[in-house]
Amino acid sequence: MSQQRKNNYVISADIGGTHITAAVIDLEKKMIIEDTRTRLTVDSHGTATEILKTWAEALTQAYEKFGSPAQQVALAMPGPFDYENGISLIKDLHKYEAIYGLNIKLYLSEELGIDAADILFRNDAEAFLQGEVVAGAGTGSRKVLGLTLGTGFGSALCVDGIVKDLNLGGEPYKDSIADDYFSTRWFLRRYHETTGLSTTGVSSLISMSKHSAVVRNIFDEFTVNLSLFLRDIIQTEGPDVIVIGGNIAKASGMFLDELTSRLTAYDESLKIKLALLGEDAALMGAAAAFDSRRGLNILFNANHPGN
Repeated sequence: MSQQRKNNYVISADIGGTHITAAVIDLEKKMIIEDTRTRLTVDSHGTATEILKTWAEALTQAYEKFGSPAQQVALAMPGPFDYENGISLIKDLHKYEAIYGLNIKLYLSEELGIDAADILFRNDAEAFLQGEVVAGAGTGSRKVLGLTLGTGFGSALCVDGIVKDLNLGGEPYKDSIADDYFSTRWFLRRYHETTGLSTTGVSSLISMSKHSAVVRNIFDEFTVNLSLFLRDIIQTEGPDVIVIGGNIAKASGMFLDELTSRLTAYDESLKIKLALLGEDAALMGAAAAFDSRRGLNILFNANHPGN
């Protein structure tokens, strides 16, 4: 296989708390090859074997759909994680506990038959924000704070095109850490504490909200907590824009207006936007690690559906 062919294609994946989405990226054309898109459900509370085999299967399916050589892999991965060496450090976060301390890079190298040096990991919040800055809600802004609200609480900051993970989820908040307050499990726990009942996810709460003052109050509480937590970050970092993504962002009708009102009280020039690209942002942002390694700046193809 020629080096040119090897450099053109990346099997990219976005790893969430309940799923993995994979697709092949054409780095030369700067686009996702749509026919390769693959999504599998992952049990983040499963055994290490169950988790890793599902990840490998998603990457393999994307590769097989492509039908041509693709010898590079990029993964947008939640932290804490040793991104350089590919070792999971996730612990006490109610997800992926079974893979703590395992060398994921070595495992995937052996499973996929790809050189370990050609498997790169990137923080998922970084990858998300990279995509949104290049071709989504953060385009044209010098300083962008990205937040992902879902199974966990992800955060990253982009300044003049350079993205770094902020890891705000590990910051102290009230009696615990921010990740315990700005994630799906907070909503589920709070609903159970308030009603004594269980629910399956934030989407089910949205469907109940029209007829449930309890649910509306829970979203109001979430909004107050998030605005208070972000106050010092806004004052310290001074972002021009905050871009919000993740599954909880799908419930934006329940909190975005009030959150915007509260956050702009700290900085009236601040803009609050919903992410535009969905999972495509993380897929492209992860693959960008290979373009960065080659000293290039990855850009979306002008014909990409996210544009």
